[in-house]
Formats: sequence, C-alpha cells, structure tokens
Amino acid sequence: MSAETFAEHLTHTGRLWRWTGGANNGTWHFLTIDGPAGEALSGTAVMRRLEGTSRGFGSLKVKARIGDTGFATSVFPSSSDGGWLLPVKASVRRAEDLAEGDEVEVSLAY
Repeated sequence: MSAETFAEHLTHTGRLWRWTGGANNGTWHFLTIDGPAGEALSGTAVMRRLEGTSRGFGSLKVKARIGDTGFATSVFPSSSDGGWLLPVKASVRRAEDLAEGDEVEVSLAY
C-alpha cells in the first residue's frame, strides 16, 4: 500500500441497487452513502481539494468491509442526490450472498 493513510472511519446501511447502461450495456451494483455518512465523505473531499490532494472525478479511495469481506475501491460523488456511490464488486456480492435490493451495512476507512 502507498503512504496514504485512512484516518477516518464510518458505518452506513443502505440498499444495494443495480445500474445498467453505457456503451456495452454493462451492469454495476452500488450502495448509496448519504445522510450523515455522506456528509462526512463530502467534508473529507472538500479538505482534500483544499490541500491539493483530490482525485479524478472527485473520488475518494476507501477500504470497505461488508460482512467478512474487505476490499479496496473508491467512492464517487453522486450528482443526482448529493450522496456518494460505492461500487460493490461481484466477488463481494457472491462472498456475502447479496442481491439487488438487499439492505447492506458497510464500514469504510478513508
């Protein structure tokens, strides 16, 4: 891992949802992080912009944990609702037996 540290932590519960589209009509599954957890991520994003350490598309690198499965990914700001989008990989969905519409608790370090 790089020298980047993950000093902030949060837990959020939301429904897993599916998006289909794009050039290849691909399918992705997301968890929307909103409310107080989304506000915390937005605050961190503002600080990183001010520090000059922001990333592409306004994303934030995170370490996520759903159930017993941990994974590294990025969260992306959602233009539609002000929350953040956490992509949930197929391997995580399989390991945790998750399907579209399931309520999911995620822990994030960022």
